[in-house]
Order: sequence, then structure tokens, then C-alpha cells
Amino acid sequence: MQDTQATTQATEKNLELMRNFAQSYAKRTGTYFCADLGVTAVVLEGLAKHKDDLGAPLCPCRHYEDKEAEAKATYWNCPCVPMQERHECHCMLFLKEDNPFAGDKQEISFDEIRSETNKY
Repeated sequence: MQDTQATTQATEKNLELMRNFAQSYAKRTGTYFCADLGVTAVVLEGLAKHKDDLGAPLCPCRHYEDKEAEAKATYWNCPCVPMQERHECHCMLFLKEDNPFAGDKQEISFDEIRSETNKY
């Protein structure tokens, strides 16, 4: 019998890769994770799962007709073009400090991510 979490959760390797990327990017851009770390955890899990499945960290917060084509186009690969150009993160992963949803953290542990995503 197959474990259903194995198919819904990202590999540890890509989750750790996305966690490290997000922490570094937040510090470099002066942005913060959402005050609700559950949001941060779910977004990072989604990015890592897309990296597993598509080979690229495609934004997990959007609907795509063809995920593979979108990943190849790179526009919505994290950090997406709107984030790079205007610091607009639809996923609420990277928030400016004046955003009402911004927390004060630029770090999240692997265990915090899995603790949050295991709730679903």
C-alpha cells in the first residue's frame, strides 16, 4: 500500500533547497515571511513539489492550463517576474514589512515546514 503523503509532499532534498533559497532571498530583498507560518510552509512545500514534478519551482498559488509549459516559460518560476520587478508576491511568501500580513521572520526550519504541512 502506498503512503499518500509520499505523493503529496515534496522530497526532503527539494524542500530543503527551497527553504534555503527562500531564507536567502528574503534577507537579500528585505522581505519577510507571512505572519502565519502555515502560509509560508504550504507555499514552500508547493514550490518544492513543483521542483520535484516539473524540474522548476513554479508558483503553487496560481492555476495553469499546462504546468509543464509554464515552468519552461519561467515567468511564474519563483521568484516570479512580478516579485523580481515590483516585489509583488501573490503567494505571500515574500512580503515587505509594511504589508499587514508580514511577520518578522526571514527563517523557517525544515521541521516547522513539515509540522505545518502535516496538518493537511
